[in-house]
Amino acid sequence: MQAYPRFITKIEHLDWLAPGEREALQAVAAKYPFRANEYYLSLIDWDDPEDPIRRIVVPHTEELEDWGDLDASEEYRYTHAPGLQHKYGETALILASEVCGAICRFCFRKRGFMKRDPGRGRDLDAAVEYVRAHPELTNVLLTGGDPLFLPTPRLESLVRRLREIPHVKILRIGSKMLAYNPYRVLDDPSLLEMFSRYSRPGRKMYVMTHFNHPRELTEQAVSAIDLLGRSGVVVANQTPILRGVNDDAAVLTELFRKLSFAGAAPYYVFICRPTAGNRRFAVPVERAYDLFQRAIMDCSGLAKRAKLVMSHSSGKIEVVGRTEDQIFFRYHRSADPKRESGFMVFKGNPEALWFDDYVEREVAHWPGRGYHCYGPE
Repeated sequence: MQAYPRFITKIEHLDWLAPGEREALQAVAAKYPFRANEYYLSLIDWDDPEDPIRRIVVPHTEELEDWGDLDASEEYRYTHAPGLQHKYGETALILASEVCGAICRFCFRKRGFMKRDPGRGRDLDAAVEYVRAHPELTNVLLTGGDPLFLPTPRLESLVRRLREIPHVKILRIGSKMLAYNPYRVLDDPSLLEMFSRYSRPGRKMYVMTHFNHPRELTEQAVSAIDLLGRSGVVVANQTPILRGVNDDAAVLTELFRKLSFAGAAPYYVFICRPTAGNRRFAVPVERAYDLFQRAIMDCSGLAKRAKLVMSHSSGKIEVVGRTEDQIFFRYHRSADPKRESGFMVFKGNPEALWFDDYVEREVAHWPGRGYHCYGPE
């Protein structure tokens, strides 16, 4: 298979579906665009209507349920240049690409694949200049879309410009391409050469993969992870917990173990954001916590480093524990420095799907910047 397997963007070209089913999904694809490729579609067991890989990429009429918001984390609040977000002190996020190897049905940026509002888009020159003008930014995350969908020369041009900024020490690339099309890595030596040039001691590059189910970790995908590691890149994985895909402790354990064996240690595990069209993937917060805890019991310490978090508009909120009646949260990252590492206790709510569903707060503690490991401020 070539580096770019044939794309399928029309429901009527999914020959595996019955004609009536294809017609029913036209309205879904008209609202939330469909995109896949031959490689990823080949992983689906089309005889199983509940196949988890199918659920990830093939539309379903349940997506038309009126629920959620297109910008559930209010990313617009932190956009300082077209395509650049600055939410946390030392980290900037750049939307490097508007295209992915496929479109996840649970995508929290699906608005970017829909008809865009005037003024929305990217300006990579402005983004780079913003980073250059803010010396506190030591960490830049390239995302999108999928940066690995860019041709290597275009990606390298952006990487080179960011590497020329002395205060940028970490470059991260968020990508599901290794799941959607590992041949992007396997068949492009120039990509690996680029990583070798720019991932250096003291200034590493990271690739944050997005494997959601163990079956995505094919022989080709594992080989691609290995090649990235050999090129000097640090690989880590993040995934949401998704109903019908990985909301099973045994499935999560298998995913975490396979990732650790392959050299892509689990990093963040997300509560699915309440994005429009995503109700069918939502798992209650407290059930997700229980699943996550059971899953890591049979994993090595590498998998246990993962954090279960919600990417809330106010910051990354970690779910740290619960009792029969209470649930405990802390700000793993806060957009408001005064709430950094803040600890909160709420009355439990087994129906809650998001942080905002917890309304009975019992305790809140905001340490702010008052505590230090050593020395004065």
